[in-house]
Amino acid sequence: MKRIAVLLSCLAALPSLVHAAEWEGPQDPFKLYGNSYYVGTEGLSSVLVTSPAGHILIDGASPKAAVQIAAHIRQLGFKLEDIRYILTSHEHYDHVGGVAELQRLSGAIVLTSAAAKPVLETGKPDKGDPQFGTLPDMTPLPKVAAVRDGETVALGPLAIKAHYTPGHTKGGVSWTWQSAEGGKALNMVYADSLIAVAGPNFRYSGTADYPNAKNDIEGSIARVAALPCDILVTAHPNASDVIERQAKGALVDTGACKAYAQAGRKRLAETLAAEAKKQ
Repeated sequence: MKRIAVLLSCLAALPSLVHAAEWEGPQDPFKLYGNSYYVGTEGLSSVLVTSPAGHILIDGASPKAAVQIAAHIRQLGFKLEDIRYILTSHEHYDHVGGVAELQRLSGAIVLTSAAAKPVLETGKPDKGDPQFGTLPDMTPLPKVAAVRDGETVALGPLAIKAHYTPGHTKGGVSWTWQSAEGGKALNMVYADSLIAVAGPNFRYSGTADYPNAKNDIEGSIARVAALPCDILVTAHPNASDVIERQAKGALVDTGACKAYAQAGRKRLAETLAAEAKKQ
């Protein structure tokens, strides 16, 4: 988790770094475990979970990254047309901006939270988003459906559970499932951002357009910390060191979710302290 602090400083400067080369830089796809594969870029995660009945993709990264994600899926020997669902983490263009192209190529249904659904359908950022005013519009998406908190997305043998984790945005979702290899199943977690990043006009200690932001992110941090967690992938891979850990053959880390949550807790405290000084 040594790179989390670096990532947090990058996220604080999100508008200027969102198209930085390291975020959309090249990254070879790789197996996470069993039927789960990392297909994202150097700095933007995307995970493919496969089955004979069809596949599920989690996140589409940025518009520019969508081309790489599509190429990675084909490189692994899978067909984009076999993707039945695209799941989203949170409704920012660096995680769902590429979904329009991936949906066009696959014909998949996009599944998201109730709060994120109107953002994806209209392409317009929510006024209560902590980073509102720094976020560009996105391509509106057809075929978007909302899943309930705790609902399981089923496809053949696949079962991926939605955990609402708002706070970074109103509509954040984390996802959990199991993948098996050699008769051993592991708990897989795709965790949404837990970082209290605010634009110039937003305060986690109180903003009218999102008055529950502080309580939401505190609840989401606690929720992710409590998840059964063998392999963690975060919306930004650096936040869980997933690429570095794969290179070292050390993807399994049962303490990863707790460490990730603690980093979010620390950042929230820093954000609230900075807001208090401005009062």
